[in-house]
Amino acid sequence: MARQIINGNEALALGALSAGVKVVTGYPGTPSTRCLASLLALDLPQRHIEWSTNEKVALEIAAGAAWAGQRALCTMKMSGLNVAYDSLISIAYSGVVGGLVIYVADDPGVNAGMAEQDSRGFAIMADLPMLEPASPVEAYRLMQDAFELSEETGTPVFIRLVTAVANSKTVVDVEDYGLPPQREAQLIRDINRFTKAGAAICMQQHRDLIARLDKAGEWIAAHGLNELNLSAAPNGLGVVAAGVAIAYLDEGFELAERYGFDPQAVSLLKVRAVHPFPAAEARTLLEHCQTVLVLEELEPHIEKSLAAEAYRMNWQGRIIGKLDGTFSRVGAYDVRQVIEGLDRALGLSIPAEALQGYAAEQYAAARPITVCAGCPHRGTFMAINEALRKLRYRKDEVMVTGDIGCTILGMNPPFNTVWNEVSMGASIGLAQGYVHAGVKTPVIATMGDSTFFHAGIPGLINAIQHQVPLTLIIMDNGWTAMTGMQVNPGTCATFQGEGGQQIDIAKIVPALGVDHFYQMDPSDLRSSVEILKEAIQQPGVKVVLSRMECAIQFHRRGDNTELAVVDMEKCALCKLCITQTGCPALSIEEGELKIDPALCTGCSLCMAVCNLNAIHMERVK
Repeated sequence: MARQIINGNEALALGALSAGVKVVTGYPGTPSTRCLASLLALDLPQRHIEWSTNEKVALEIAAGAAWAGQRALCTMKMSGLNVAYDSLISIAYSGVVGGLVIYVADDPGVNAGMAEQDSRGFAIMADLPMLEPASPVEAYRLMQDAFELSEETGTPVFIRLVTAVANSKTVVDVEDYGLPPQREAQLIRDINRFTKAGAAICMQQHRDLIARLDKAGEWIAAHGLNELNLSAAPNGLGVVAAGVAIAYLDEGFELAERYGFDPQAVSLLKVRAVHPFPAAEARTLLEHCQTVLVLEELEPHIEKSLAAEAYRMNWQGRIIGKLDGTFSRVGAYDVRQVIEGLDRALGLSIPAEALQGYAAEQYAAARPITVCAGCPHRGTFMAINEALRKLRYRKDEVMVTGDIGCTILGMNPPFNTVWNEVSMGASIGLAQGYVHAGVKTPVIATMGDSTFFHAGIPGLINAIQHQVPLTLIIMDNGWTAMTGMQVNPGTCATFQGEGGQQIDIAKIVPALGVDHFYQMDPSDLRSSVEILKEAIQQPGVKVVLSRMECAIQFHRRGDNTELAVVDMEKCALCKLCITQTGCPALSIEEGELKIDPALCTGCSLCMAVCNLNAIHMERVK
């Protein structure tokens, strides 16, 4: 046993090791990335841990391992669960042999972009149990409970964290995990269980799934995962809290005490298994209380279930939450919701000034969201803009669809190139829709290399099959960069890890049969503009592979050999280098153009746009 300061993601990872996990798969996505990444940083013999091509593939690998009797963990963010659900629902119908835990991280408040999705709805749709820790300490324990629950009931189990819990740190007592238990892999031939070949099979599997959920509810109740504490005073206030809201209760109660609140008079239900709903505990709480405050982020899933139980009991009390308009379905919770809820329930007259210190966003400095210094995508977007200008198109005349990852930053100044963003790989499908809609000007799709492997290939195949005239620009920086530099199939074999092999996009694309294929170096602005001009004007399906490694990675290795230097005798402070590149290494200080050598990676784009030859490259000493 060792005491460690770890965050929620790391707690889940170490909890899985303590539970004897054998196979771990996932796809990087903030805020879930650190869970699997922390395992890859450890020396873990006799375990298989990988970043998979996408979440669907990751889940299928984990399910295969669980069907063979091993314990498996699959990790993803909420958007990845959308991708995996196609396979998840069938896997849920079949159940599992070894434990299978699916970790999904939601992002209330949208700290990392994408939809503010509540993944508890997927657990409800799939009839799968879902556990939700309120802290890293609970995350460590509940991960072990999740594997036990999965094997006891034969069903996959969700664990859900939100950003605040995934990233928060605390001291956790971590057990020595050693090697995973040695289990012989099983081969179970059971067509009625592991296929969907016929209505009778599917309906029986559905009945089995529902029965497993009922069994999971019994297991959860027997192990006391949901905690109910009734006050001595009947007909008082009850509080139902789930997930991160539990972590804010003590602080909220302490502040409310200053205004006459008595914590001892409150009955409290802490919900750590958010599905199935703890109906027995809820009924006990309702029988004891006349007013119930429900604290849960995003959708009112618990509140609706509580209201249903109240209706069945003909309960005449008051429920305070989202359904009565007290709280919003948008945004993250903190201490403010606890205090506002108590105030609404008890009429404490807590002044608004008491909550001001909890509005952390008021202390945040405004900053532009742009690509990093030396990012190869900067050259690509500059080249797109210049190519369109030379072809005599205005920016508002040419649709440039965007995709997930660093590439979407092309929507922001100074580029203002990308128009939209939906989901992984969607840029090329959207582009085809614009063409079929009758858009006469060129249509361009942009995506990154990891996105191309994840979900871009099917869209490109569709465009080739139906001969849709468009230009796809694949921005290949060699890494899954926005989520923290994870490897993807296109990453250099040197960094793939033992047994890994690089898959070359430059070989895949021509093999698909595109009409025109080009490669360009985005640091060579003049050449890139000419390549894009030619590609855009060609008929059929055109693919341009813009290839240059992520600047952060080669900067970390010290591989950059040149830096940009300003000759102030030639510089007129026209700021063209700043307004066209937006590079954070450039600034104006005390009337002079400065280039920060700690940020500069020698991409030379500032030199390429300077009309006065005031910037040149010098070798790193």
